[in-house]
Amino acid sequence: MRTVRHLAGEIGPRLATGPAFREAAAYVEERFTAQGYAVRRQSFRVPAGDSWGVPAGAGRSANLVATGPGFDPTAPYVVVGAHLDTVAVAPGAEDNASGVAVLLELARVLDGHPQAVLVAFGGEEPRGPGDLHHFGSKAYVARLGEEGINLRAMVALDRVGVGSIVPLSSVAGTPAALRDRLAAVADEIDVPTVVEHDSASDHESFADAGFLAARVGSTPYAGYHSAQDVPAVVERAQLGRVGRLLTTWIRGALRS
Repeated sequence: MRTVRHLAGEIGPRLATGPAFREAAAYVEERFTAQGYAVRRQSFRVPAGDSWGVPAGAGRSANLVATGPGFDPTAPYVVVGAHLDTVAVAPGAEDNASGVAVLLELARVLDGHPQAVLVAFGGEEPRGPGDLHHFGSKAYVARLGEEGINLRAMVALDRVGVGSIVPLSSVAGTPAALRDRLAAVADEIDVPTVVEHDSASDHESFADAGFLAARVGSTPYAGYHSAQDVPAVVERAQLGRVGRLLTTWIRGALRS
């Protein structure tokens, strides 16, 4: 919970182009580095627009791409990501300090597994209607190049700290094999899940590019995109369920 408390309780709202986001990114980079990961920053542009009712100017944001020692882009690998930014009005405990907390815990328990790439995305939150969102994951996919040949799957951790059932989703009209595999792994370790379709997170950028992709998270809660999205909203037990699920899936996926 220290990640949730620091990001949402101490830093607060983290608009993708603002100074609070940069402070949060420095914190996450430091945590990755302390676990032995190399961190590469990807800078990209975010347009001006509306951040949940608040005008937001154009600017630059960044992804933090963490790889363990010995990462080999010519061998199969998986990506797990969580967006670090929030809408302008929200401290973003559940959305999405919860996902970042699980991402950093994965960095610890995987102990630098070279073929698990961990990404803290910037610019996931919308700047208006339609496709004015997911800027960081779009930039990541656009820059994959030949490395994309060996990307086996991507999971987005987004709003993973509320409730006792873990939502698993794929983008409608795209293959659901990864979502269904996550559900099977969850069943093996007694983590309750519900499967659905959802495109409202960074997995959409990967699915649209033809990669196997799924989202973990999305249980509704009262503080969504509001000043009430504070650390008390997030439940430690739910973070633990999601962490166990992702750890088990990653280890299995990278053995096969």
